[in-house]
Amino acid sequence: MSEIEDDQTMSSKPNNKRVNSAKDLDVYRFAYDLAMAIFELSKRFPPEEKFALTTQIRRSSRSVCLNLREAWAKRRYQAHFVNKLTDSDGENSETDSSLDFAKDCRYTSAGEHQRLQPNAQTSGACLDKC
Repeated sequence: MSEIEDDQTMSSKPNNKRVNSAKDLDVYRFAYDLAMAIFELSKRFPPEEKFALTTQIRRSSRSVCLNLREAWAKRRYQAHFVNKLTDSDGENSETDSSLDFAKDCRYTSAGEHQRLQPNAQTSGACLDKC
């Protein structure tokens, strides 16, 4: 990957419309929607998970977006940009695994899991392309 000098390089739009913020990227929108859905879902986790799975899944899902924002802010510095994208991908993988734990511990239904997991997988696929 060459040094990112042009905001259009990260455009997620097929027409290459100028991207002004990480918030304009599809991967950001997928990750943000997932983080908000996880927040609502995790409100129903049992109290004994408050300082374990609940905080972990909330933190990792939000961290995907936060690392994308940091990557965007440092996009002119290739090493930092790639590092933050890698961090974002790692947090996304952690979120995906936490969703599996929530399902297997019966804190979420199989239907809820099937509804949320595609967002994690789509975010991961987008990040893998970077």
